[in-house]
Amino acid sequence: MFAQFGPAGNPDAFYEAGHKASADMPEWLGGLSLKAYEYQCSRGVHVGQATAERVGEQAACYDVKISIHAPYFISLATEDETIAANTLKHFQRSLEVAKWMGADRLVFHIGGPGKGGDRRQAMERSKRLFAQVLEQAECLGLTGPLLLPETMGKQNQLGSVDEVLELCKLSDRVRPAVDFGHLHAVTGGQYTTSQEFAAVFDKIAETLGAGAAQNLHIHFSRIEFTKAGERRHWTFADPYGPPHEPLLAVIAERGYTPRIICESAGTQAQDAITMQDFYKGLLKKDF
Repeated sequence: MFAQFGPAGNPDAFYEAGHKASADMPEWLGGLSLKAYEYQCSRGVHVGQATAERVGEQAACYDVKISIHAPYFISLATEDETIAANTLKHFQRSLEVAKWMGADRLVFHIGGPGKGGDRRQAMERSKRLFAQVLEQAECLGLTGPLLLPETMGKQNQLGSVDEVLELCKLSDRVRPAVDFGHLHAVTGGQYTTSQEFAAVFDKIAETLGAGAAQNLHIHFSRIEFTKAGERRHWTFADPYGPPHEPLLAVIAERGYTPRIICESAGTQAQDAITMQDFYKGLLKKDF
């Protein structure tokens, strides 16, 4: 088993090569020797069953692992009953697409406490509503994919490592999605050393077990940030952090097998290849 690399969404090069449909992505990624693809429903679930099944069939053909990013509209922390009801619908629709597509992971954002809101109270609301999400998925037979709360990059969002792990404790079907670019941004520039990256894996292992750390779902990109946190995603050619080399050194040295989804701005496949090539070079070294 090895780490798997791939893009979030369809990169510019995919369209520049003349492709238009996401169903072509698995074959295109297979030609690049990339083994992962995160299908984007972040702006809403707009894909039909036939298209989703076609993506899944192609992914199976080219041995590409599929994850799905659920809509940004999800807000588990909300106090608004209408938004809470819509959040349940967004999860249901996303899980239906995951079933059609054969996706094994669904990434989502927890939400925020609101302007001036209490972070602790917001987490308690999030856990109560998320318990309903889990119950709904069970009732509808949509328990196939793991549900992955993501670490976030802005100060006003829920999604610290501790908050994500708190949600993960609610069920064995929940595992973390760690976005190291987000962590870099929200901490004002941390997560640049092997020790800082290793500490995240160690905390996950201590909280959820060694398997959760071994097979972690990772988002990675260069990110520009301000005092408020994340401002913009960039590419590996741009002068921002975090660096990928110390993260991959930890992964290779410890024999971890994560799925690493690159979220670079337009060059996510090219930068995923850069990470994969560096990782493969590390595996040739004697640790």
